[in-house]
Amino acid sequence: MAAKLVLALAMGATALLAPTNKLPASTRRAASSAAPEMVVKVGVIGAGRIGLVHLEALSQTQDAECVIISNPTVSKAEAAAKQYFVPEWSADSDDVINHPDVQAVWICSPSSFHAEQITKCAAAGKDVFCEKPIATDLPETIEAIRICDKAGIKLMTALQRRFDPNFARVKRSIVSGEVGDVITVKLCSRDPAPPPFEYVKGGGGIFKDMAVHDLDMSRYLVGSEPVEILASGSCHIDKKILELEGPEAYDTANIMVRYANGKEAIIDVCRQAPYGYDQRAEVLGTKAMIQTDNMYPNTARLYAADFTGNADLPYDFFMSRYKEAYKQETLAFVDALVNDKPSPCSGEDGLVALIMAITAGKSAAEQRWGKCSEV
Repeated sequence: MAAKLVLALAMGATALLAPTNKLPASTRRAASSAAPEMVVKVGVIGAGRIGLVHLEALSQTQDAECVIISNPTVSKAEAAAKQYFVPEWSADSDDVINHPDVQAVWICSPSSFHAEQITKCAAAGKDVFCEKPIATDLPETIEAIRICDKAGIKLMTALQRRFDPNFARVKRSIVSGEVGDVITVKLCSRDPAPPPFEYVKGGGGIFKDMAVHDLDMSRYLVGSEPVEILASGSCHIDKKILELEGPEAYDTANIMVRYANGKEAIIDVCRQAPYGYDQRAEVLGTKAMIQTDNMYPNTARLYAADFTGNADLPYDFFMSRYKEAYKQETLAFVDALVNDKPSPCSGEDGLVALIMAITAGKSAAEQRWGKCSEV
């Protein structure tokens, strides 16, 4: 009883009542006296690792406030709410979408729920930040974008590499003319280890699941629309996936993309790099060449009789490698909402990336150049 009395004094008498899905008022996120006039009220769907990354970013800006979070396992939503001082939580995503205070919804749920939740957000007049993909197939993706356009809401596709400081610097060098006219773009994307068989099966294959980020980045850097794609796929790492169909049977792929402005991009992806998470970009221009290196936990280098180089391997987990990118994409969408700017990575951007991935899969299967217009 003594412990309850102490808790009551600290949190208010509501702490002694039956369990609730709201934080006591005294423990909610305090409003700063220097807070801006426009603060976007946000709801988050999904309290998994991606949801928590975005929730952390939202908690660090005065321009937005998360007022509710949902997760099917409600204990996860409750834990996240208490960690980031979110006033309410629920097991039902509809509670987030239909919350009277929510102006924008961050969809961080499994991919199979995205299209339905986007549709509900549009019906409720709520702007949407959605983790990729917008939907699991092309018709659903097109319909979700159409519904958002008709409702007049902003839709952002979270292709986070556009917001990574390294790739962003490469983009700036192109826009500013620092590298001159672009001649060619090269990208590589290699994971530390292949995912489990269960993840690969039904995941859409290496082009949709993995290379879609590189396809989007190549379009972002080239600054033109894709016309045709030549791709090949093979299996070198996990032979068990050979029983799967189409691009799901590949763990390695090479892609060439030809753009409307005459430029080309070359991409290689592989599901295993024993030295860590390998994500690099290179742009050759008429004035200069710019390239990125991998991200390391530290800058320490080791000099020994038999070795000279980085003391540790690159990051081996995408959440560590792209932590800053996830934060920046959330802040970029908040800025678009507060200042009524276009979505920094639109639904159409997500659609084109999906079309490119489908075209690459078709090219690999038919062993020919595939036109994006054929999809």
